[in-house]
Amino acid sequence: MKPYVDRGAFYLTCGALVSILFSIAVSQILLALALAALLLSSNPIRLPPIKLPLALFMAGTVISLLASGHIQQGMPQIRKFYVFFILLVVYSTFRNLTEIRAIVLLWSGVATLSAVRSLFQFWRVYQQSEEQGRSFYDLYLGARITGFMSHWMTFGGEEMIVLLLLASYLFFARAPPWKTAGWICAAILAVSMVLGFTRSIFLLGFPAGLLYLLWFWKKWLVAAVPVAAVVALLLGPQALEERVTSVFQPHGEVDSNRHRSVLRETGVLIIRAHPWLGLGPEQIKYQFDQWVPASARPLPEGYYGHLHNIYLQYAAERGLPTLLIFLWMIAKILWDFARALRRKLANPEARSILHGAIAVVIAILAEGFAEYNLGDSEVLTMFLAVAAFGYLAAETQAKGDTRNTGNTRNTYTIP
Repeated sequence: MKPYVDRGAFYLTCGALVSILFSIAVSQILLALALAALLLSSNPIRLPPIKLPLALFMAGTVISLLASGHIQQGMPQIRKFYVFFILLVVYSTFRNLTEIRAIVLLWSGVATLSAVRSLFQFWRVYQQSEEQGRSFYDLYLGARITGFMSHWMTFGGEEMIVLLLLASYLFFARAPPWKTAGWICAAILAVSMVLGFTRSIFLLGFPAGLLYLLWFWKKWLVAAVPVAAVVALLLGPQALEERVTSVFQPHGEVDSNRHRSVLRETGVLIIRAHPWLGLGPEQIKYQFDQWVPASARPLPEGYYGHLHNIYLQYAAERGLPTLLIFLWMIAKILWDFARALRRKLANPEARSILHGAIAVVIAILAEGFAEYNLGDSEVLTMFLAVAAFGYLAAETQAKGDTRNTGNTRNTYTIP
């Protein structure tokens, strides 16, 4: 009976990971089943070596909640701790690098299907603008492509993570039979991501992660990136050029420039007034109006439920100490992965996983200056899974690849 439960825990974990690309509800149900199966299995229950900062980050969140006096309002952030179980089930049930590669390929396949759907969505909005005689730019920014997801930010964040992992495999792993298909998927994902018009993703997060990968793959390509960007602008739709230049020349309130400026100014005021414990989880949503400076009124259009910046958000909600703990955890992840890469890696598969994981972390950090990306459960789930993948690859190398070839009793591969 135990081998079947062990096998079930692994496959349920895989299901939770793959379904996150099209349904958060299905993913979280499968995560619950995977956790139950893990508890009944013979697999050792393990967490990556970030237990201390992770526990302190959660403790800081709980202390901030208790001090805020708004416990009921802040409970959604406590319930979101459930997502962190993905670290536990991935790190406890995955046994070799082939399994990680299989998930990356499955993610790439599902994300590509979602991207193809998004291209049809883009074309439909374009046709609507022609039929209605409206500016495509003005119409599109409020109805951007979402693929299988419900919001373009979630969709773009997932594409960014998948594309960086896939690129790392294409750059660093041995030439597999699926490499041509991989490049095709990467091209479709890249086009869809750019046409998503989410500046924090295609101008900040993804370029930062890609530049890291290119530097360790073929350094001369780093110099070619600006040229490729200019070519993409010339070949792309006129609206794409407008979206890029909107960073400096916004189209009034259609672009979110002033909205983000108000959020930053308000966030700084909150942090100065509550540096230690913040306002409390979820309190930006409920108290934002009390902290907006008079000079910012009337408020520009936009969503004011969070600060669209992970650093300001964590500091304003939970205090500067909790933000510093979060940054400590991220720094430890990067340090541990970089240290593993400094070893003599005989396995290019491990190298591709570690480089991909570092690229994803860099991208999330860069995008986080303009978006509260880890507040999105879908993006958070994938980010935590990537962190677990990186630690599994690092552990494989530290043990001389014994996890990849030795422990066959609990090794399950995806066909």
